[in-house]
Amino acid sequence: MRRPLRLLPAAFAIVAACNPSTPSTEPSPAQPIRVLMLTATTGYRHESIPAARSTIAEIAARQGFVVRATETLGDISASSLSSTNVLMFVLTTGELAFDRAQEDAIVNFVESGGGFIGIHSAADTLYEWPDYGRLVGAYFKDHPWTRPGTITVEDPAHVVTVGLGPSFSLVEEFYTFRTNPRGASHILLSLDAPSVGAQGDFPLSWTQTIGRGRSYYNALGHFDTTWSDPRFQNQIAAAIRWAAAR
Repeated sequence: MRRPLRLLPAAFAIVAACNPSTPSTEPSPAQPIRVLMLTATTGYRHESIPAARSTIAEIAARQGFVVRATETLGDISASSLSSTNVLMFVLTTGELAFDRAQEDAIVNFVESGGGFIGIHSAADTLYEWPDYGRLVGAYFKDHPWTRPGTITVEDPAHVVTVGLGPSFSLVEEFYTFRTNPRGASHILLSLDAPSVGAQGDFPLSWTQTIGRGRSYYNALGHFDTTWSDPRFQNQIAAAIRWAAAR
């Protein structure tokens, strides 16, 4: 039986991995934030993956982050996570073939103070590993609206959403989820349902506290145009800093 996560409610330039002897979960402010980003897929593969990798490389260059991007599952291990501050699943899909040791390493990393970030179809990943679903906050159900829509900023004071204003418009593939994360997670963004001719409550981005770690999810990111949008880029940059407890 897999050990459950302990959840608490909560209000490329590709570079070489750094010294693995450096603790990842209590970074010194003088050290760069180290990010390990996975874009592996076994299901649908988004055409925006190259744009996502390029954008995060640009963000890293501007912010001074150290990003290692990979599609090799074996690159995620207890050893690699020991020199990581934030683990990102970006546009991943399907049942990725992690072994038990890798699963335990991911759970232990976050519970011990590491950061986790999931973007868009990260919620369409690893349905057979319930701990992963709790790490993300919800599993993908459907995308009934691919069109312009209005996004409500539910917490405009959060460090990830500062500067967005009360709402903004975007052309996106808007997700719904198998369970509503509201109540268990702190909702940052939600879809203004009437803007897509719908009714209901549709959170799009949220945060959680998991053990001593932090988890952030954002359902946007289907299109290249989203990744090139400064409003989205600012959220990702701030989310990396937030997840790393900076």
